Amino acid sequence: MSKSSTEERAKSRNVGLLRRLLPFFRPYKLHLLAAAVALITAAVFMLMMPVALRRVIDLGFDAENAEFIDKYFLALIGVAGALAIATALRFYFVSRLGERVVTDLRRSVYDHAIGMSPRFFEKIRTGETLSRITTDTTLIQSLVSSSISIALRNLLLLAGGIVMLFITSAKLTALVLLGVPLVIIPIVLVGRKVRGYSRDAQDRIAESSAIAGETLLNIRDVQSYTQEATVRAQFGTAAEGSFSASNKRIKARSLLTAIVIFFVFTGVVSVMWVGARDVISGAMTAGELGQFILYAVLVAGAVGALTEIWTQAQQAAGATERLIEILDTEADILPPANPVPLPADAKGAIGFENVSFSFPSRPDDRALDGLSLSVAPGETVAIVGPSGAGKTTIFHLLQRFYDPSAGAVTLDGVTLTDADPTDVRSRLAVVPQEPAIFAASVLDNIRFGRPDASEDEARAAAKAAAADTFIDALPEGYATHVGERGVMLSGGQKQRIAIARAILRDAPVLLLDEATSALDAESERAVQDAFERLSQNRTTLVIAHRLATVKSADRIIVMEAGKVVAEGTHDELVDQGGLYARLARLQFTDLRAVEADTAAADTVADVQSAVTG
Repeated sequence: MSKSSTEERAKSRNVGLLRRLLPFFRPYKLHLLAAAVALITAAVFMLMMPVALRRVIDLGFDAENAEFIDKYFLALIGVAGALAIATALRFYFVSRLGERVVTDLRRSVYDHAIGMSPRFFEKIRTGETLSRITTDTTLIQSLVSSSISIALRNLLLLAGGIVMLFITSAKLTALVLLGVPLVIIPIVLVGRKVRGYSRDAQDRIAESSAIAGETLLNIRDVQSYTQEATVRAQFGTAAEGSFSASNKRIKARSLLTAIVIFFVFTGVVSVMWVGARDVISGAMTAGELGQFILYAVLVAGAVGALTEIWTQAQQAAGATERLIEILDTEADILPPANPVPLPADAKGAIGFENVSFSFPSRPDDRALDGLSLSVAPGETVAIVGPSGAGKTTIFHLLQRFYDPSAGAVTLDGVTLTDADPTDVRSRLAVVPQEPAIFAASVLDNIRFGRPDASEDEARAAAKAAAADTFIDALPEGYATHVGERGVMLSGGQKQRIAIARAILRDAPVLLLDEATSALDAESERAVQDAFERLSQNRTTLVIAHRLATVKSADRIIVMEAGKVVAEGTHDELVDQGGLYARLARLQFTDLRAVEADTAAADTVADVQSAVTG
């Protein structure tokens, strides 16, 4: 996220953005009504207390009035009890409503983010998205669960208190209102500063979260390259930046609090002084002055509380803007209004018709350039070529993570842009070069390919992927939790679990992206045998750098610079010469040299053994 865009958002943000949260409140209208009734009831009982105290003061504390005083104090206890019950109900309904609304908001943002294409995550880092879902929703939760309730209560007390102040003494109330601008002006002026600092602090927290998430997920690489000091410095800089921005906000809020409290209580003292002189002159009773002072204290307290909540609302507005920014971002890969259904009888025919494509982050660099490719149902096609030739990009487009800028990609005769992406992906099983392993059990990781599969089916898939032997050797077998990103497993073990996952999915199209690159020779042979069985009667696309793994493919596609430069069987391509023949000559010559060196070493060892023997 660029600095200019951040500054632009900071300037445009205001508390009115909180209106965007209203749709999350609408499903809970009865809950809102119950909270409002409890809130109004509590405020009414609170406003009744000064009137009762005025009666007691005006009666005087004489023995002849003892009976009346007892009744008034008993009435006050009753009012206090009703106030306590109403306040407890207000707290329950409002807090529960806040938790419910924020939970819905958090789920809504996550659900929306999880449906975004990779293009979205090229612009916003995963760590920042997580920060918005956690940190920003926590700020809103604080506002909705308690601050809004307190704000509404204090608004009622403020309005009711001002009315009662006028009823008690219009003269003194006019004096109080003269001091209101002295409170409001600082709130508006300093509040603007607070908004900017709050947004800056939230952005810096998100930045530090992104750095922490990225480095912790790659902790082994960080430690392997001894970059602990570097990443600590990066995180420290981001964390200190967050502290600096937060400190500015704290200073501004402290200044605002000091100004408001000074002017509020100076006004109260001034009014008390004028009121005391009116009591002396007989213009009002001591009870009326006491009642007025209590209402003035209620009003002053309400103003102070509203000032504090106003700054919290500004922080929550910034958080709301960051969340709404995600919710307002439309996914660029969406099902059409009337999607064309894929044929019920899935065959797995794949077509690329003059397809061109550039990644959004590199618009001038064509990953595919006029690519045309047709794969027949049940055919096994290998795709080879140097790094950056566009091999994996074919898989990205086939899974419809992106749409081509020109041309069309088809599956069983249906253009992918006309179909529902979910339907398309449900017909694909993918084994990536770097498989995703979740912090769950081995069984759950395998069943990620088909969650409704039975344990026996998952075990059969693991056996077919040559994974059952190492799984059975784990401490708890298939129930073993493998840690975050499969930290307990080796690279080859991760790949075999991913292969088992794909086998279990049993889709008509199988996509293998360097699926055996992390396997030892024995495991690779076992998995290759499994793939040969698995690829029968299903379309298989294989990306491989090791040509030995694709020699048995029905057809080999050779790519360079986003184009198909040759195709045929292994023997045909070797005879043609060109890029494939050059790659084959390098790989297989090296392999023969290694085998020859090994044989020579064995011969020397045999001779030495015979001599020493």
